[in-house]
Amino acid sequence: MRGSAALGVALLSLLTVPAHAATPEPRPATAAAAPAKADLAGLRSGLRTALRQGAPGAMARLDDQGTVHQLAVGVADRRTGRAIGTADRFRIGSVTKTFSAVVLLQLADEGRLSLDAPVDRYLPGLLPDDRITVRHLLSHRSGLYDYTNDLFASSVAGFEAVRTKVFTYRQLVDRSLRHARTTAPGGAYSYSNTNFVVAGMLIEKLTGHPVGTEYQNRIIEPLKLRDTFYVHPATQIPGRHTRGYLTPDAPATALVDATSQTVSWAQSAGALISSTRDINTFLSSLQRGRLTSPAGLKQMRRWVPAGTKQAYGLGLRRRDLSCGVSVYGHTGAVQGYYTYAFTSDDGRRTLTALANASNNARVHNAMLRTLESAFCGTAAGARRGVVLPDERAEDIAAAGPRT
Repeated sequence: MRGSAALGVALLSLLTVPAHAATPEPRPATAAAAPAKADLAGLRSGLRTALRQGAPGAMARLDDQGTVHQLAVGVADRRTGRAIGTADRFRIGSVTKTFSAVVLLQLADEGRLSLDAPVDRYLPGLLPDDRITVRHLLSHRSGLYDYTNDLFASSVAGFEAVRTKVFTYRQLVDRSLRHARTTAPGGAYSYSNTNFVVAGMLIEKLTGHPVGTEYQNRIIEPLKLRDTFYVHPATQIPGRHTRGYLTPDAPATALVDATSQTVSWAQSAGALISSTRDINTFLSSLQRGRLTSPAGLKQMRRWVPAGTKQAYGLGLRRRDLSCGVSVYGHTGAVQGYYTYAFTSDDGRRTLTALANASNNARVHNAMLRTLESAFCGTAAGARRGVVLPDERAEDIAAAGPRT
């Protein structure tokens, strides 16, 4: 965002490749390497660093082979001073994309969807190019422009303009189609919320139900997720929750309480509410094969390059850490919240960490380092004197939230 340039998404090469060209599949150095013992002191230090960098509060839950570690620092509510806690609910941003991808993979398992079929087979006339497939959407290789670049050219003004607004999926897609595509179908990875708005349209067309119903029936109820809700277009987070604070672009400007909003600008790309417990349950269950067929999970883990030490599958990220361990999940950014949710290769160690701030590059990078403490332990780069490089928030557009 303007005034916080480090938050912009790293611009990936827009070199166009033929739609039929095979995309190289990056391989982690040691995909099945077992995580070292978690460094809980380092994890707590990372949360405290996020506070020093401007987050009102930060928390993390680490589920490790039956043992639960819960850490929290700072406040959930700046007005009342209530302490943040890992039982609080919050907006999870683009972790929603993994939920949407799971629903579509289940539909593929049921024979109701082909990943390599054109989107226009299911949504005739929606997209201008019938070469764009469902797989291209879920791996961010459709080339569809991310409409949030325009919506959030100014972080606060853009947010206030949509805080209570309700969009249709088609209105969001139309905003994207006003722009040239970023790559040919099947080309280079280029993150775009538009892809998962279309994914939501597919879910509703194929099932005849709202996406919230499909999340409920296919994921939330089977896993007994008691804190996970899709309330769109309602604006409130039900029950005990952490409030979220948006950092304005202008320096030395007061934080904006962004808790109350429709998140209609994101919907199936980023509007779910959840908790650290529920997200850990979800990711661990996914990695252990409880949500898709083995073939479906294998499809989710067909990786394409997605930045330094990152790869993207179908609604699923892989991050390769400094110790050679790879972790799987998603990051999420929505106004007021940064979420970091990843699990080990076997699903037996899972971390969800949250800072109730957004549009703050220093907070983002402090929170990313919690992954090193959780999965690399005291062997993490910081202990060896290696400074981990800052990186731009992949889920944040150069001009605003991408979730």
